[in-house]
Amino acid sequence: MNFQFAHPELLFLLLLLPVAALLKGRVGGVASLQFPSVSAAREAGGKPRGRAGGWLAGWRILALLALIVALARPQLGRGTTEVDASGIDILLAIDVSGSMEALDFQLNGERVNRLEVVKRVVKQFVEERPNDRIGIVAFAGRPYLVSPLTLDHDWLIKRLESVKIGQVEDGTAIGSAIVSASNHLKEQDSKSRIIILLTDGMNNSGAANPATAAEAAKALGIKIYTVGAGTRGQAPMPVKDQFGRQRLQMVEVDIDEKSLKEVAKKTGGQYFRATDTTSLEHIYSAINQLETTKRKLKKYENVEELFLWALVPGLLLLGVERFLGETWLRRLP
Repeated sequence: MNFQFAHPELLFLLLLLPVAALLKGRVGGVASLQFPSVSAAREAGGKPRGRAGGWLAGWRILALLALIVALARPQLGRGTTEVDASGIDILLAIDVSGSMEALDFQLNGERVNRLEVVKRVVKQFVEERPNDRIGIVAFAGRPYLVSPLTLDHDWLIKRLESVKIGQVEDGTAIGSAIVSASNHLKEQDSKSRIIILLTDGMNNSGAANPATAAEAAKALGIKIYTVGAGTRGQAPMPVKDQFGRQRLQMVEVDIDEKSLKEVAKKTGGQYFRATDTTSLEHIYSAINQLETTKRKLKKYENVEELFLWALVPGLLLLGVERFLGETWLRRLP
């Protein structure tokens, strides 16, 4: 059996009870009674009350204590089941530079830019790994965090869908992206930590050299898979002429495959080249198969809610305190 609270953070409210006890009676105006003479006042005060009235404050504190415990929802897990779960943390580093607008990939028979295809493939990759903590760093002239490592993949996919070209200055800071992704992974104690870096260009921005950044990642025990995206030779790029009309212009594809291979090799990963949508899907599928570390975790089931054991006494104490405060323990203002 395992005792736990569904909302343990609410127990911090218990720290307010001593403060409430100390402040008791210190708030409000000073009450007064007028007596016709000093002797009358002496006679009125000559018969001290018992301490029964002080019980009210104590019962009120106990009632609040019980209600706070009830809000935290104490639970008792009566059974355990061992389940397989991944011990892998994955940081996806995605190039969002201007060249990712090239229309050399297709979806459903229609030309789309590279980033849209990458987002579709990455979404599928995330959905196939429900037990991994996954985060996203996007980069152009500099990297920025899209999502920290999380198991909330619905939220992660929403953040992925919000990624657009042009949100930061243009460029391709591959080395800086590796450094940023490594920093988000280095404090994790997971069994395996990997970076999947996708780019369609060459490192031309940022202060970090990709090879040096890879050495640092290796020292931290982080593996890097690199993906070069884009057709070989030339790719159609949308451009606007002097009249604001959009047309396609063929541009040279320039990916530093040598550097990407070196980064992957240094860290024990692999380099892949995606020249179309199908090959990109196969690459993420291959990485999915390569990283299949499993570990056993205990999952508690058959949970019994215990909050009523605190809620009912708390409400009873509050009711008794209220009733007595309005009857024989009632005090003059």
